[in-house]
Amino acid sequence: MLEWLDPLALARWQFGLTTLYHFLFVPLTIGMALLVALLQTAWVRTGKLKYLHLTRLFGRIFLINFAMGVVTGIVQEFQFGMNWSDYSRFVGDVFGAPLAMEGLLAFFLEATFIGLWIFGWDKLPAKLHLASIWVVSISTMLSAYFILAANAFMQNPVGFTINEERGRAELTDIVAVLTNPVVLASFPHTIFAAIMFAAVVVVAVAAYHLARGQYDETMRTALRFGGVTNLVAFAGVALSGDQLSLVMVATQPMKMAAAEALYETAGPASFSIFSLGTPDGSSEIFSIRVPYLLSVLSTQTLTGEVEGINDLQAQYVEQFGPGDYTPIIWVTYWSFRWMIGLGSLAALISAVGLWLTRGGRTPAGWAWKVAIWAAPLPMIASLVGWIFTEMGRQPWLVFGLMKTEDGVSPNVTGLEVLISLVVFTVLYGALAVVEFRLIKKAAIEGPKEWEDHSDADDIDHSKLATVY
Repeated sequence: MLEWLDPLALARWQFGLTTLYHFLFVPLTIGMALLVALLQTAWVRTGKLKYLHLTRLFGRIFLINFAMGVVTGIVQEFQFGMNWSDYSRFVGDVFGAPLAMEGLLAFFLEATFIGLWIFGWDKLPAKLHLASIWVVSISTMLSAYFILAANAFMQNPVGFTINEERGRAELTDIVAVLTNPVVLASFPHTIFAAIMFAAVVVVAVAAYHLARGQYDETMRTALRFGGVTNLVAFAGVALSGDQLSLVMVATQPMKMAAAEALYETAGPASFSIFSLGTPDGSSEIFSIRVPYLLSVLSTQTLTGEVEGINDLQAQYVEQFGPGDYTPIIWVTYWSFRWMIGLGSLAALISAVGLWLTRGGRTPAGWAWKVAIWAAPLPMIASLVGWIFTEMGRQPWLVFGLMKTEDGVSPNVTGLEVLISLVVFTVLYGALAVVEFRLIKKAAIEGPKEWEDHSDADDIDHSKLATVY
């Protein structure tokens, strides 16, 4: 019973669950803001009503998702002070700087201009109204950048000095924090992944209506737009992921070794598609590998050496003292593969869908169902990707500076964390159901009644004042 009341374990579960729940909304917000901005740009430039239809439809989905994301994100900030006070006290001066910039700059812009976009349809000139959604899109990406910069400090601490007298890290170079090699690589990777998710949602909505013979011209445009965008974004994910792997090898070689279940240093190193190890994680029993591929991913050479888990563990013991510096291998190994596999599957489905619908063709009914059910794939890929990122850093809270066990609040009891964990889980579960139903309702509803006009001049612009 006492094991269930361990404050450290419960605090980790609580932050992990709330973070993953929050990230259900983040990629869709980032990606959909951009896609809505592109669709509205197409409407303003061409005057074609179908682009207005799509702007309004996916604008509703974007706003529903945005509202939920804001609510869930606030909880995480409170947890830093409540459950992780020792961590906040030690690195708050550095970690808090980009988070403050996110709240005071990026989120302020985002919230302000999203209001202008919602209520400015019949009040602002078309181009100025269009500019407001572009500011929203840029702000969401800027917000992501600042948050990723804070996370990058945990992966690769830079721009600080240790004040021995006060026993804390102090910020010395904000530019170094904001240009951390980890954030420079993870930012495009995260943004492209978010665009993938938004794109497959567009494809799923279009497939739903096309399967029922509704809004044929408009939804075919949405289908092609979403499919092409997904493929372009997937290419961006792959290229940025390659750069991120190089940075990971340079800053956290143990994470890469764990991702590949590579126990012994190898050069050239093969890429593990499937692997089984001993229960203690000390050696490999069986694996299926692609020769030379891991060396290419890690060093961009065919014969580059990649350090193994056992050698790295010995190095860390010598450098940091006695302890287990190996993350949970099966978690990092399989989360890495699920991330790659699900993202690739989403791209494959879009490619097949574009082929099946070329030239106005109508595929069999099963194709529409696959497109609809493929919608969550990039989201799940992003979630397991974050599991890999955070679990692969363990046992470090800040790599090389603070272990996870040293960052938990000393005066918070396990029972207190357990109660809040249960409350958040139940509440977030209910909110997830509400969110899904609202988005589903908006998606199924399709274009509003006023949008049935074929001539844009017949539209009552007073009805454009709100999205709902």
